[in-house]
Amino acid sequence: MDCTKVFPFICKYFKEDAGFTPIKSSSTSRWNVNSAGRDYELLITRCKWYDTMAKTGGGGAVDLTMHLLEVDFVPAVKLLNKLIK
Repeated sequence: MDCTKVFPFICKYFKEDAGFTPIKSSSTSRWNVNSAGRDYELLITRCKWYDTMAKTGGGGAVDLTMHLLEVDFVPAVKLLNKLIK
C-alpha cells in the first residue's frame, strides 16, 4: 500500500510539498505531516518512507503507522484494519 493512503487515517494534518524537486527518484515526494501531536517531514517513494528529522525510514503503511504513532506491529495492524475498512 502506498504510504500516503494512510495519512487521512493517522494524521491530523498532511500536505505535500509542491516545491520539492526529487534528486534520486522522480517518484519521490516530500510531505509535512502532524500525527499524535508531533510534526514530521517525510520523503515518500511509493511504499517506502524516510523521516528526515529522525533520520530513519522503512517500508509500508504498517511500518509508517508504527513510526508515527509509536506503537508496535500488532496494534498498528489492528488500527489500520479498523480504520481502512
